[in-house]
Amino acid sequence: MSVRKLKPVTPGQRFRVVNGYDAITTDKPEKSLLAPKKRSGGRNASGRMTMRYIGGGHKRRYRIIDFKRDRHGVPATVASIEYDPNRTAFIALVNYQDGEKRYVIAQNGMKVGQNIVSGESATPDVGNAMKLSQIPLGSIISCIELRPGQGAVIARSAGSFAQLMARDGKYATVKMPSGETRLILQECLATIGAVSNSDHQLVVGGKAGRSRWLGRRPRTRPVVMNPVDHPMGGGEGKSSGGHPRSRNGIPAKGYRTRDKNKASTQYIIERRKK
Repeated sequence: MSVRKLKPVTPGQRFRVVNGYDAITTDKPEKSLLAPKKRSGGRNASGRMTMRYIGGGHKRRYRIIDFKRDRHGVPATVASIEYDPNRTAFIALVNYQDGEKRYVIAQNGMKVGQNIVSGESATPDVGNAMKLSQIPLGSIISCIELRPGQGAVIARSAGSFAQLMARDGKYATVKMPSGETRLILQECLATIGAVSNSDHQLVVGGKAGRSRWLGRRPRTRPVVMNPVDHPMGGGEGKSSGGHPRSRNGIPAKGYRTRDKNKASTQYIIERRKK
């Protein structure tokens, strides 16, 4: 895991910091696990643009990821660690003993040739998927389910992880990547270890064109809009008025928008830091 700072031979490379991709072992994806990926360009079924700042970008093919890890007790060997254009984390191609191939999210420290397994027979080693009821307290975990059998929904992006804090009754207490402490059913699966590619946060695009490659169009600052377009627009010259807020007038900093009557509130022990 490393990053490289490029020599400033062009203006676009002067501030560029790129990923070293040390962990990547191949640049050819498994064809049987690829699917087409259609882009909307931010447009709805009528062809009308409903989402701003989306469009363009390099064509991608989706890698079908096994988030459920439902082949319990069957060992699999890591064949390669690969780059996935659809996510910040690296992915691992694993071969099961009966010949089936699947992609899983790669954990930090996962190596080619390593054996991983899920289910009750698994040991708390990096890459293994286990129920929260079996994982030792204090362990660093990622790719966590919220409902049994649902598939991983928490801590899936590059470098993210959660920590198993305690167990009580049928619930486990997990400290989330945001700092929130939450109750999750002990029957839910989680993977041991932090997600790979933790250096992703250090990468610097270096030029506007790189955002265009990723499908992001230029974003207009609200303060330069007219009053009819945004609450923060208007004014003479460079004067910008008011507090930061959305187009609907909802404050952007410090204002809580979570529904007080939300059903999952009962499972949250401590909210994330303000």
